[in-house]
Amino acid sequence: MSAQTSDKINLLNFDRPGLERFFEMLGEKPFRAMQVMKWIHQLGVDDFDQMTNLSKALRIKLQQTCEVRGPEVTLDKESSDGTRKWMLKLPDGNLVETVYIPEDGRGTLCVSSQVGCSLNCSFCSTGKQGFSRNLDLWEIIGQVWIASRSLGDCHRDDRRVTNVVMMGMGEPLLNFDNVVGSMNLMMEDNAYGLSKRRVTLSTAGMAPQLRELKKVSECSLALSLHAPNDLLRGEIVPLNKKYAIKEVLDVCRDYFNDKRVVTIEYVMLHEVNDREHHATELAALLADVPCKLNLIPFNPFPGTIYQRSSNNAIHRFSKILQTAGINTTTRKTRGDDIDAACGQLVGKVQDKTRRQERALQERQERELQVIQL
Repeated sequence: MSAQTSDKINLLNFDRPGLERFFEMLGEKPFRAMQVMKWIHQLGVDDFDQMTNLSKALRIKLQQTCEVRGPEVTLDKESSDGTRKWMLKLPDGNLVETVYIPEDGRGTLCVSSQVGCSLNCSFCSTGKQGFSRNLDLWEIIGQVWIASRSLGDCHRDDRRVTNVVMMGMGEPLLNFDNVVGSMNLMMEDNAYGLSKRRVTLSTAGMAPQLRELKKVSECSLALSLHAPNDLLRGEIVPLNKKYAIKEVLDVCRDYFNDKRVVTIEYVMLHEVNDREHHATELAALLADVPCKLNLIPFNPFPGTIYQRSSNNAIHRFSKILQTAGINTTTRKTRGDDIDAACGQLVGKVQDKTRRQERALQERQERELQVIQL
């Protein structure tokens, strides 16, 4: 558990079963949990006095022993394209990011699950910061709570947050219980009421946890693939050395029993994984996987060794896959002017392990070796 600034019990830290058990401990009926959950998550209320369908005695008891507290907002920036980013400070001083991306007919909130990340994927700004700790349940669902309040979703039926993706900082499946609990709240009718098709978990491929996730959650699934073979993926995503492509795709192939498909994420890196033979190999790899492919133009960050693929290269890549029958889209780059890519802003503010500094030094050393040759 992370450090707390208060001795009071934070009710954001309970999913529905947990909140029901808590009210039973108070000697109250379970339906009180549903009432409080609606006040907190649907209406954004953090003052127990405003929860008027509770008895006065219960409100006094909650005021004395409980609180509703999200992470501290230290920065709230909006891009020229409408993308909005919050940098949130946790009680122990760590920082995480949450990003809102508005599109026609939908609004997607990208939520973090860890402070930093231990997987160290070579293209990822967050991975270069190292890993500090898992987020508690209240620190995860608190991001949705803060965004909903900030965007004016409370007290309205036409909510602006229509989708949530666990694609922010961290590997969600390495914080399994807290992530599943927070996603259950996102899909809970008495909380945010999002469809199982509109809550998506993105993973680098934790095969054992994926098998467990299928048993306990109906969320949608996205796999960060980024390469068509194990040799290249092992360089880009070190986790591949533990869970190879075949094992992970086998899990993904059987993840859904209905007509839903897995989203395959593929970051486009200039002359690394974006050549025509990569596209042909990827098409063959995904031929029997029920999926849609999302090509993601790389978001550069200080010290990176990579460059974004050209628009022409991305178009050629996409065309090969579409011709092969793979449902392929290219993600529109959003929020460049506010460092809206995962981990970019926090990386500028806080880099405890100095990984970015070392990455830049390593790149400079390689470039010097090339010149000397």
